[in-house]
Amino acid sequence: MTDKYIGIDVGTGSARAGLFDATGQLLGSAKGAIDSHRDDRGRVEQSSTQVWDAVCAAVRGAVAEAGADPADVKGLGFDATCSLVVQGPEGGLPIGDPDHPERDIIVWMDHRALDQAARINAGDHDVLRYVGGTISPEMETPKLLWLKENRPEVYTRAAHFFDLTDFLTWKATGATERSACTVTCKWTYLAHEARWDAGYFRAIGLGDLADQGFRRIGAAVVDPGTALGSGLTAEAAAAMGLRPGTAVAAGLIDAHAGGIGTVGATGGTGDPVRCLGYVFGTSSCTMTTTAGPTFVPGVWGPYYSAMVPGMWLNEGGQSAAGAAIDQLVQLHPATAAATALAEAAGKGLPHWLADRALELGGDAAGALRLADGLHVVPEFLGNRAPFADPHARAVIVGQGMEQGPDSLAALYVAGLCGLGYGLRQIIETQAAHGAPVEAVSVSGGAAAHPLTRQLLADATGLPVEVTACPEPVLLGSAMLGAAAHGAIPGLAAAMPAMSSVAMRCTPAEGLARRLHDARYDAFLTLQKTARALRRTTEDLTR
Repeated sequence: MTDKYIGIDVGTGSARAGLFDATGQLLGSAKGAIDSHRDDRGRVEQSSTQVWDAVCAAVRGAVAEAGADPADVKGLGFDATCSLVVQGPEGGLPIGDPDHPERDIIVWMDHRALDQAARINAGDHDVLRYVGGTISPEMETPKLLWLKENRPEVYTRAAHFFDLTDFLTWKATGATERSACTVTCKWTYLAHEARWDAGYFRAIGLGDLADQGFRRIGAAVVDPGTALGSGLTAEAAAAMGLRPGTAVAAGLIDAHAGGIGTVGATGGTGDPVRCLGYVFGTSSCTMTTTAGPTFVPGVWGPYYSAMVPGMWLNEGGQSAAGAAIDQLVQLHPATAAATALAEAAGKGLPHWLADRALELGGDAAGALRLADGLHVVPEFLGNRAPFADPHARAVIVGQGMEQGPDSLAALYVAGLCGLGYGLRQIIETQAAHGAPVEAVSVSGGAAAHPLTRQLLADATGLPVEVTACPEPVLLGSAMLGAAAHGAIPGLAAAMPAMSSVAMRCTPAEGLARRLHDARYDAFLTLQKTARALRRTTEDLTR
């Protein structure tokens, strides 16, 4: 009998599960789709019932694919998007349309709380120092305030407000402890002082939560990887096809699981302080570890023990990454034709475009020349870092009348470069404030294609490391399960024990380096110009 661990990752569009052995080898995986309801007012909602059902189906599928004995599964861990789940005494509560009571999740990307976030930021509260100086509408206290002001009956009836990760561990175990990762990063919990700031909640209009001892958002907070309750309940175990009592760990936000699965890997930089984790999905997150607190304007944190135990974390990123590329390519007249070609080749459209760019250019440096004169600032959903500006929008410059698939491939390359320059901007901003890094370790879509990872190395000027495990986010969550089981003495020990670096992409030199530097300067100019134009319009219409 060999001990095995399950990592469960709940993203914006799917729930995935992976079964791993104690060395970090992926033995089987499965996923289930998750629906979202979106409107043009920036609202995005989901159903916790559907999410839980998708999780359970994915776990059963991963175990079945591996042909594993459920008795060998000794622990599991969850990660998820930082979405707000509202639960009443008897189940989920409708956070939007009362005709759709199944929608009880305000998804991370939902921007309904823009006004509430602006009012909170105007208060200049001390806790805001630990979110980069500016709270985001993606975080939970603005969303809670929106709910109280706009759905007071739902707010009052709620027994629990959960980050999605904590909802999942509660469903699995019945334990109401929250993860220090979720509440520190998205709820303003001060983990370095092991407390909530009651004054902040009273000042912003959520004093009732403080008066109730914070029981609805987390009276007890534990470190990621901590074993919860008595493990899987009988009901949850039956739904997952596992054994009751299987260890369940306090979880992580999805990006932070990717960081755990990559930045401490053996065979590479091997030092979380020197290696930035870049997690690329619908959005992207940058995870920078420091020994002491580093305050970087516009970058979330510093957060204590939110990812690597006993260390501090700064979290940046882009509000739209994979979603920005999807949006960008949909704007081109050749999208339908290119999609047909991709389907005929058995590939997704982004994969086909990357392959086509390499075919046309020969290598990443040649693919870059396809985008000569074409520049993209892909801020379709605002700038998460380093400006903390949810009102920013995308800029596309240099697009002509071309209508063929090859011109779409060029636009795709320009979009990837734009994401790379946004990453470089975050890295340089952090370095200027005392948090430099020497390498980037990637997970998600950034690691999926040789063009993507090489362009990231070239755009940032830093080596890009790719771990051996093809699913480092799932692996990070499986490490939580191993820590909860006790087979490995804690999360810090699990990182090098279960993850290793498989390849390293070094940044380009010569002409390609000079071209990227020039394009980065153009990126900064376009970004600055877009902000100035927006301010002009705002000034004229006040």
